[in-house]
Amino acid sequence: MPLSTATLHGLYVIADSSLASSHICLSDKVKLAIEGGARIVQIRDKRPTPDIKEIQNIARLCQQHRIPLLINDSIELAIEMNADGIHLGQSDTDLKAARQRLGDSAIIGITCHDEITLAKQAEAEGADYVAFGRFFSSQTKPEAPPANIKILQQARKELRIPIVAIGGITPDNGGSLLQAGADMLAVINGVFGQTDIKSAAQQFNQLFDRRTRNL
Repeated sequence: MPLSTATLHGLYVIADSSLASSHICLSDKVKLAIEGGARIVQIRDKRPTPDIKEIQNIARLCQQHRIPLLINDSIELAIEMNADGIHLGQSDTDLKAARQRLGDSAIIGITCHDEITLAKQAEAEGADYVAFGRFFSSQTKPEAPPANIKILQQARKELRIPIVAIGGITPDNGGSLLQAGADMLAVINGVFGQTDIKSAAQQFNQLFDRRTRNL
């Protein structure tokens, strides 16, 4: 797990196993996203038996491009894939237990919904980043509780670790989240659900480029 948290900025794509299709495999979709400028990749596979071969292919892609690979929830899978870290929800594995298993160099992110208290607790316990959302209507998690953009402004003032925004994000609405304080935009359908995955990723990258120019 050689990558540092200094890499935690930019487009954060979530490769959900449900995105695989008979037309194009998930690893090929991830390859296109990386070519378009994705900076972090998370694998989310909730099936009882994950597709290990496909995850290995994605892991190799991330290693080749020096991009952090994170696994959703599963410590065992993160260890097996030699991933750079893990993303945990509030009902997943305890952060301290994950740190003990994965080591100090692992990147560990925590979902905090719309609660700054959870984010502060995560930071105090050693999280490397926190994620807030959903900010907009989400096709992937329509039942997720909504978050107000003001939480990003508050988090920017009160936290020292990187901030992720997630939930229904598109190139049209993502700029407002970056302006409010997000360091990363976590996207599923906004990239992988598009006909041209590479172009979709490039459109998100333009948001980060514009923010950099405006600083």
